Amino acid sequence: MRAIVCSGYGGPRDLTVGEAPEPVAGPGQVVVEVHAAGVNFPDVLMTQGLYQTKPPLPFVPGVEAAGIIVATGDGVAGLRTGQRVVAGVSGAFAERAVTRASMVVELPAAIDFATAASMMMTYGTAYHALVDRAELMPGETLLVSGAGGGVGIASVDIGKALGARVIATASSEAKRAAALKAGAAVALDANAQDLVERIKAESDGGFDVAIDNVGGSQFEAALRSAKWRARLLVVGFASGTIPQIPANRILLKELDILGVYWGDWASRDPEPNRANFAAIFEMVANGKLHPSVDATYPFEKAPQAVLDLMERRLVGKGVVVVRDRT
Repeated sequence: MRAIVCSGYGGPRDLTVGEAPEPVAGPGQVVVEVHAAGVNFPDVLMTQGLYQTKPPLPFVPGVEAAGIIVATGDGVAGLRTGQRVVAGVSGAFAERAVTRASMVVELPAAIDFATAASMMMTYGTAYHALVDRAELMPGETLLVSGAGGGVGIASVDIGKALGARVIATASSEAKRAAALKAGAAVALDANAQDLVERIKAESDGGFDVAIDNVGGSQFEAALRSAKWRARLLVVGFASGTIPQIPANRILLKELDILGVYWGDWASRDPEPNRANFAAIFEMVANGKLHPSVDATYPFEKAPQAVLDLMERRLVGKGVVVVRDRT
């Protein structure tokens, strides 16, 4: 089958269009005919050999896909061939991909494959972080760093829908505009020298909840601008710098630092994850959430999509269209 193949850990420029073995559904697994695949920061890290899980070479990147189930393995219940689904997978940049049944969610007919492929990791992560981990409440102030990226835009969208006042930070004018369009009350320059003071000024002295997938100086700014008993969600480190947290700051403000590892949680607890997506899809149907695909790439341009993400040219969410049918 056609696939985007990573044969060495040189980054997205070394990805090529090639062939990969046909996937087979083992016990507890399904094979999905991929129609669209989301582009995510783990794809960048995997092609560089820097992700927390390092697939053996050669491998097919891509960690989220939307499509149709074409095969099920032994022990799979509640899923069937012909079903429209969205799934967390390994090898989404291919015509077909195999994954654990626990990582598969049925897709409503009203949501097309490209939109669905933009939502699995982003909205799954943001909803799990804000609802399950931080228990964000109406009227609270939410700080979203990296607000021009996929998880950032989803966090702004969900935070606004839950009744929070959202403060976004992003590194470019285009990304700040995207955050404002998604529902942020204000979008601040992430590179501003007085960022901490600006966050405090916009949040009446400090935020209630922050979600950070950037790390580095962005996490430091969040730590310094938190109010008493604020909750800080650690999602990832897109800056490449993993922050070292001074324990005295946690102590002095009685802060909660909360880790968010959506993929592992969803695999361990598939039913709560499916319940989350049922709530997300209902909010989309009711017009409370507004997922969008900001850039689409044909299958052969998947390496360019990953490169655009790595080099910060991609604003919002990118999707690789594997098949045109919706």
